[in-house]
Amino acid sequence: MNNNNIKSPARAYDLDPSVTPDMRERLLTKLSGLPSSPGVYFHKSADGSIIYVGKAAVLKNRVRQYFHHTKKDAKTTALVREIADTDWIVVDTEMDALFLESEMIKRYMPKWNILLRDDKTVSYVRIDMKSEVPYVSFTRTPQDDKAIYIGPFYGKSAVEKALRILRKVFPYYDKPYDGKKSLGTDLGLTPGIEIGKSTPQEYKKNLRKLRLYLEGGRHKLLKEIERQMFDAAKAENFEEAAELRKQLFGLRELQKKIVFSDKEFLDISSDQALADLQMLLHLPEPPRRIEGYDISHQSGTNVVGSMVVFVNGASDRSEYRKFKLRHQRNDDTANLREVLERRLKHSEWEFPQLIILDGGINQVNAVRDLLGPHNIAVIGRDKSGDHTRSADVNIVVPQADSYKTLHLSPDSHIAKLIARIDEEAHRFAITYHTLLKRKDMLK
Repeated sequence: MNNNNIKSPARAYDLDPSVTPDMRERLLTKLSGLPSSPGVYFHKSADGSIIYVGKAAVLKNRVRQYFHHTKKDAKTTALVREIADTDWIVVDTEMDALFLESEMIKRYMPKWNILLRDDKTVSYVRIDMKSEVPYVSFTRTPQDDKAIYIGPFYGKSAVEKALRILRKVFPYYDKPYDGKKSLGTDLGLTPGIEIGKSTPQEYKKNLRKLRLYLEGGRHKLLKEIERQMFDAAKAENFEEAAELRKQLFGLRELQKKIVFSDKEFLDISSDQALADLQMLLHLPEPPRRIEGYDISHQSGTNVVGSMVVFVNGASDRSEYRKFKLRHQRNDDTANLREVLERRLKHSEWEFPQLIILDGGINQVNAVRDLLGPHNIAVIGRDKSGDHTRSADVNIVVPQADSYKTLHLSPDSHIAKLIARIDEEAHRFAITYHTLLKRKDMLK
């Protein structure tokens, strides 16, 4: 055997000269293990901070491009110089990667995502459900126009691709309706109101399904369509049942879910924050479902509570719930207890492994006895009213007969996840409170 023909690992892959010697061997090992699957990758600095999050249809190809010895622009070259490690999460589809990337950028706010991308690449899906015949479009700047905005998403082309796939299952108009037949009508990409194939009411029903899918409710949507299909068949509405069957089979063929694949539900240790929470709280496994709660009111009026849900570390907006408090009072401790009492009565909602409350010892103490029988762990985030992203992450962790207060480094994975959940719970509560306040003003 001619040993001269055996290439060393360093020569087997033509690395960019900007890769530091310290990282060279470690990087070559990492690159050799990259899968040919869609996923989300995380570039990290020497101190372990996530400095860039990206998505890929094929992880092996996309991640290697950063380190291959090819000409790059100045910003990408500077990014590569700062990378000391890279990790990834595998998902089933490109669509999964699209929405997971968006969630992870919102959680970690990596500096190089900001430096390499301007705000023009952040887009929202807009659906004007208030119109008689709505249409679906994209925008960079949501308006206060009562339309529905879903996002933000990072990279408009990827979102457009996702919508093109879903349009085959849920046909929609992509411009204001003018009543004229178009090529989209012939291709089955519009609901066909213009040729009497559908009605505005039926079209809006399908748009609600599209919205539910885009907000992460794939399993819920499949069950809903299946139930409607059987109900229609039982009532001998066979044409409607056939259309629902077409939607059901279409969604099953897509095998797409907004955040994670079914495989990821079995192995979620790839999310470092969830693994760290398991260790910190001595949980039997990483918390797959986490619920965050917040209260919003104005001096005890229009008191509301919010429940946000994160599944496998990513928001699942189809599972969010809001509560209008039956007892209007300026007492957040009592208000949180009422919300949790009402939530626990809904056994049809999957119970979480962990609940995060907006508050300290008093708030956690107020609900411990409710959650104990259900084996639900609970912690409080004590911010002293500061809901900004830069607020310190101090958490209250129940012990056997006492409480432990921990200060988490704002750069830690746990702190970023807790801050993200808290931010969503606060936003959702404030939005509902503001809506009720406006209604009161119009009375």
